[in-house]
Parts: sequence; C-alpha cells; structure tokens
Amino acid sequence: MINFTSSAISSLIDRLFADADAIEEAYDRQMADVPPEVRNADRADYRRFYERLKEQPLAVSRKTGVLLYMLARATGARTIIEFGTSFGISTIHLASALRDNGGGRLIGSEFEPSKVNRARQNIETAGLSDLVEIREGDALETFAHDLPEQIDLVLLDGAKNLYPSVLSLLEGRLRTGALIIADNADASPEYVARVRSVKHGYLSVPFAADVELSLRLTAVGINMIRT
Repeated sequence: MINFTSSAISSLIDRLFADADAIEEAYDRQMADVPPEVRNADRADYRRFYERLKEQPLAVSRKTGVLLYMLARATGARTIIEFGTSFGISTIHLASALRDNGGGRLIGSEFEPSKVNRARQNIETAGLSDLVEIREGDALETFAHDLPEQIDLVLLDGAKNLYPSVLSLLEGRLRTGALIIADNADASPEYVARVRSVKHGYLSVPFAADVELSLRLTAVGINMIRT
C-alpha cells in the first residue's frame, strides 16, 4: 500500500490545506492596509518577522507538496533536512515519501515553539512521528550539530535571507545528486546566484511558479558541464 495516497493521509492533507487557506486569507485582509515600508522593515529582522507570523501556517502550495513527495520518492531519499517546518504540511509530504521508500530520517527546524507543538501533533496524526525529528530554535544553531553524514534532499522554506547560510551549514554533507528545493527563492537573490553558478557545484533552474530546484554535482560533473 502506498502511504501517501491512503485515505488517512489524503484527508489529513486536505484538512490542513483548507485550514491554512482560511488563516492566510484572514491575514491578507488584515495586512491590506499596512504600508509596504512597514512590511519590509519587519522582513529585515527575521526573528521579529516570524514572531509576528507565528499563527500563520506559511504552507507550501498543494502542487509543491506533491512535487516534494515525487522528488523524494524518485531519488529514493532516506535522509531529508527541512528548514522551516511551520505546521508540518510539507513535512508530512516528505515523511510520507520516506515511509514509501522503506524508511529514513527527516530533521526539521522551526523557530516558533507553538508551531513546533502543532507540527508534532499533525505528524503524529499522520502516523509519521517515528521518521521525523523537529528541532526547536534558530536553524543556524539547530543545524550546526548532529546531522547525518550524508543528506539526500533539502527543503528550504524558512526565512529567505537565511537560505545561503543554511546551505553553507549543510553543503559538506550533500551527497552527489542531492536535491535542494527552495520555496520562494526569488526573495533571496544571493542564494539564487549561488546555486545557479556551476563553479559552486550546482545545476539549478526555476521550477513551477515559486520553486528553485537545484542538483548537487560532483567534481567530475562540474568538469563535464564546463567542457
């Protein structure tokens, strides 16, 4: 039986997305009259920005969720790192792929304690807790220790200005052929420039409406591309 297409997982995902849509629509109405300069000032301080968004699910799109599952399944991923767990919607997609791949480990990081609790509840409801570890705190600290020797897939979906720094923490552990999926990467020009440069060891393309999909190359792969 395929875990991801089971009625239990499908109905849970549908409910979580419906809840996320309702919360985000209410927030958009609330923010409609807030001047852009105020919103931009908040973004400059990611701790303050995400504190203000602690009730927001900040979920990936439904299509991106399915894409995450497909990429993790297709690559046979067994070790996954997720930056920005939020309510755990993307986590459920990725951990379902681990289950259907025969097992593995997903390590996520989430800054907001209330979101950690909510994500753990959702992941437990999905029956995936045995595959998932969520670390509470700043990812620059939580990902600085005790990571797998080899990482197969990374999802970046937290503070966009931290994408380059988080990648630097994980980079030495990315296996040849590892995938990095960055949601809304266009909000981090430094990150995009880095992964689109072959000299840094990546092939990367914008994929779908709001995703940057990157492949970690070997030295041999880099030489082949240059020639």
